[in-house]
Amino acid sequence: MLPSAESMTPTMHQVDVDLADRSYPILIGAGLLLAPVISDRLPAASKALIVTNDVVGPLYAHRLNALLGRRYAETIVLSLPDGETHKNWETLSRIHHVLLQQACDRDTIIFALGGGVLGDLAGFAAATYMRGISYVQVPTTLLAQVDSSVGGKTAINHPLGKNMVGAFHQPSMVLCDTATLVTLPKREVSAGLAEVIKYGPISDMIFMDWIEENIENLRAGDQAALAYAVRRSCEIKAAIVSADERESGRRAILNFGHTFGHAIEAGLGFGRWLHGEAVGCGMVMAARLSQRLGLVEAAFVERLTNLIRNAGLPTVGPNLGIGRYTELMRVDKKAASGENRFVLINGPGHAILATAPTAMVEDVLRESCRDS
Repeated sequence: MLPSAESMTPTMHQVDVDLADRSYPILIGAGLLLAPVISDRLPAASKALIVTNDVVGPLYAHRLNALLGRRYAETIVLSLPDGETHKNWETLSRIHHVLLQQACDRDTIIFALGGGVLGDLAGFAAATYMRGISYVQVPTTLLAQVDSSVGGKTAINHPLGKNMVGAFHQPSMVLCDTATLVTLPKREVSAGLAEVIKYGPISDMIFMDWIEENIENLRAGDQAALAYAVRRSCEIKAAIVSADERESGRRAILNFGHTFGHAIEAGLGFGRWLHGEAVGCGMVMAARLSQRLGLVEAAFVERLTNLIRNAGLPTVGPNLGIGRYTELMRVDKKAASGENRFVLINGPGHAILATAPTAMVEDVLRESCRDS
């Protein structure tokens, strides 16, 4: 059960994303949507639009609406259909339509209440309406709290590639109420754990040790374990984003597993595998490629594969065909001069962006895939 407003004395942690005049706080704690004190910290605006979906809205929109009512003169709620298949131009246009219909101006602020798909959509709407208005991320899934809500990446999907149409547009705040994670289906928790796990191999092996020790608690929804996972993940991502806002260098390491993972999502059809499931499997593939290049030992690949499996994630990819994988990876955002670039593990806790021989990539795909 979520805590009641009457009993609410939330313990809140703050992680800052340092981007000069675009800096913002990430507030993390259980029950923040029920804490009146949060309203005083919300950005100033004359009107607020809550963008949510038909799964999250019935659970939490009324709580956010009540919180915003303490701060803003007018609050509007827009509920969209849930799912990756709706992360497109048509759904984006629905947000723009409501903004125009309600005579929203540049003093309007958007609140993105939902998971990663919703956050990307609402963020992109904020980036493009009147050439940019403010927005706040209110992520309600583990994946969104530890990754997609932080860093200002906003986008929609194209049939030929995931997140290929978008913009960098930083939020004014990220509000992570970890109590919302109690309503997540187990499959969604596992999908979120993929983005938690990635921070170990690319940056912090002590954190990976902790994840291994607590994987069962995390899958079971233990609030203390989840709160720490969200906090540490946000600390790592905030530091990387602060150093490289627009992914011109180091920030690319956050895409560990994503080159293979995005190909899986697009190849199967968006929504068949959850994003975290595809990324988990993609991390196994990227680790195997790292091993073939002599960057990491086989024992580490086995350790990472076991952790991903223990998180309830697939470690074997669908057999889309080598040609189809190659075609899909060609439109990956990290590709340069016609060559695919992969985030590889250059020793545990360190990641690099590098190319790999085509024959080697194909060998990894043959080793890592089966008929879907």
